[in-house]
Amino acid sequence: MHLTSSPYGVLFVCMGNICRSPTAHGVLAHHLKARGWEEWVLVDSAGTHNYHPRSAPDARTQAHALKRGYDLSSLRARQIKEQDFEDFHLIVPMDWDNLSLTQAICPKKHLSKIRRFADFFKTFQKQSVPDPYYESDQGFEHVLDLVEDGTQGLLDHIGTFINKKQKP
Repeated sequence: MHLTSSPYGVLFVCMGNICRSPTAHGVLAHHLKARGWEEWVLVDSAGTHNYHPRSAPDARTQAHALKRGYDLSSLRARQIKEQDFEDFHLIVPMDWDNLSLTQAICPKKHLSKIRRFADFFKTFQKQSVPDPYYESDQGFEHVLDLVEDGTQGLLDHIGTFINKKQKP
C-alpha cells in the first residue's frame, strides 16, 4: 500500500493485529466517513508480530464492535513492515510494549511519526490500551471505551491537517 496519493495515513499497531489495532482502525474509519473525511485520510492497522497473517479480527472483537455500530469484518491482520514507516504520516502503537517494538524497527528519520494512542485520550487517564485477548467480555468493552475516547482526540489532531488542506 503506497500512500503518495493519499493526503494523510494513520497506522494503528498492536501485537497480533486482531484485537486492539483493528478496533481502532474500524472506529476511526467509521468516524472519518461520518464526517466526510474518508477521502482525506487512509487508515490501516498492523501487528508487531506475524501471529495471525490475513486473519479477520478476533470474533469477540468483531462482536463487541458491531454492537456499537463498527463493522470490522473486512479487516485482515498483517505485520508491520519497513515501508509503513515511509508511507504513513502517523503510526500509533496501542501500548508500551508495542511502542518499544515499533520504535526498535523504525528508521531514525521516521521516529517522530510514532505516537502512543493514549496521547490522544480526551477523558481517560490511562497510559495504554490493554490487550483484551485473555480477558472477559468486559475487557473488549473497555478497549472500545478507550478507543472511542482516543479517536475523538485523534480526530481533533487530523482535523488540523484537513482544515489546512481545505483552505484555498
